[in-house]
Amino acid sequence: MSKANKRERQRQNRDQRREYENQLAKRRKAWKTARTFALIAVPVIAIGVVLNLTNSGETTKSSSGKAAACTKVGAPEPREDGTLEAPPLTIDPALAYVADVDTNCGAFTITLDPAQAPQTVNSFVTLARQGFYDGLPFHRVVEDFVVQGGDPKGDGTGGPGYTLPDEPPADGYRKGSVAMATSGPGTSGSQFFVVSSAAGARNLGGPPYLYSILGEVTSGIGTIDKMDRLASTQADGADQSPKRPIVITSITIVESAPATP
Repeated sequence: MSKANKRERQRQNRDQRREYENQLAKRRKAWKTARTFALIAVPVIAIGVVLNLTNSGETTKSSSGKAAACTKVGAPEPREDGTLEAPPLTIDPALAYVADVDTNCGAFTITLDPAQAPQTVNSFVTLARQGFYDGLPFHRVVEDFVVQGGDPKGDGTGGPGYTLPDEPPADGYRKGSVAMATSGPGTSGSQFFVVSSAAGARNLGGPPYLYSILGEVTSGIGTIDKMDRLASTQADGADQSPKRPIVITSITIVESAPATP
């Protein structure tokens, strides 16, 4: 091998080594950068996760706080007594009926009991479908007892213009039971109440039971609890209207084939 060739080979080897060292240096720099980024990013990500969880908790708490309060609304204007006639029996005993009740305190669902109280349920379904209840207040809230609404006059004296026969339950009431308000035998109309506690159910007395059964709250009992917390704090109990207006936005009736056993 000539000296010229040898020098050329040596030069190529030097160039290859220099290139290899440059690449190695670049790799080391890249690894160092990545490691530095990881050391910085991991704590930042961890802090972000913690803050996100904290914010989620605060959002949930805030949302729960909002959910725990009723939206402020004005008291509805009283209406005149209804002038309706008792509706014909049109519900289908082969179907199941539920009432989705929407209020400024939230929603709840009543599973109606047409087998136990066909005329009571038929009346309620008819009135709800006509929009009779829309905009009416829960005018009476007694803590750990009942929340009561469905009166067009808003003072406990109004009704649809007709009365219904009594259809009381066979086994009494419980928290979440929905029954009809009366001023004596055979006087129920549009006013209904939801029993807000087990103690309230016991205070309704019986047997014999006096109040026609409409159904039971099967979803949204927390809404009833919110209403219960708005009971008047007056010591003498003379004013049983809630501390803030509670208003029915709408009642939607849903009918379906009953679930098979």
